[in-house]
Amino acid sequence: MHRFLLCLILACALPAREPDGIASRYAASDFPLTADPHASQWKDVRGVFAGNGPRGDRVPGPRTEIRSRWTSENIYFLFICPYRELNLKPNPTQNTETNHLWDWDVAEVFVGSDFEHIRQYKEFEISPQGEWVDLDIDLDNPKPEGGWLWNSGFASKARIEAAKKVWYGEMRIPVQSIDRRPPAPGLQMRINFYRGQGPAPRHQSIAWQPTGQPNFHVPQAFGLLTLVK
Repeated sequence: MHRFLLCLILACALPAREPDGIASRYAASDFPLTADPHASQWKDVRGVFAGNGPRGDRVPGPRTEIRSRWTSENIYFLFICPYRELNLKPNPTQNTETNHLWDWDVAEVFVGSDFEHIRQYKEFEISPQGEWVDLDIDLDNPKPEGGWLWNSGFASKARIEAAKKVWYGEMRIPVQSIDRRPPAPGLQMRINFYRGQGPAPRHQSIAWQPTGQPNFHVPQAFGLLTLVK
C-alpha cells in the first residue's frame, strides 16, 4: 500500500500531553550550507535528541541530534545522524527531488503553522547522499501525487564521515513556504523530526516525538518550535 494512504488509515488521536519544544536561534544573516556541526553558525547551538521509535521504544545506538537557526528569510535544520550501516539509493541525483526517498536512509522535518488545522503541514527530507524531497501534506484532502509535486524552494546539503559512522544533513527552508507571518522572536510552529534507516521491509524508524503509531503522519504528536533571539 502507498505510504501516504497507509498513514491516512493509521492516524488516530493520542492522549493529550504537553508538547516538547526546540528553540531555533536567530542568525543576523543567511549562511552557506556546510553540513558541519563545528562550523561557526552551528557550534554553539543547542539541539534536541531523537532516540526512540515511533511507539516510544528505545532504538539501540547513539541518538540523533537536531539543531535549528532562523533568519529574516529562512529557517535552518542540522541533523547529526550516527549509523551502523547505510542504506543508500543507487544512482542518486541532487538536481531534482526524489519521490519515495523515505524508502532509503533519510532525515525528515514535518512542520506546520496552522494550529487550528493541524492535519495540514509540510514535509522535508534529505538523504546522506544529498537527495531531497518536499511535500505539501493535507491528511483530510490529499494533494495530487501525495503532495510531492509542491516546490518549497528549500536547499539542502549532506555529507558522510565514514570513519566516524556519522552522516550530516542540513536544510535551508524559506519561512514563507511554511508560515506567511513574518518571522520574529516568539513565533511558534508545530514540528516533529524523524529518521528512517535500513532496508525495507525492516526499515527502522526514529522519532523525536513518538507518535504512538508505526508511522510518522500523526500531527497531534508534534512538538513546538519557537523562534528565539
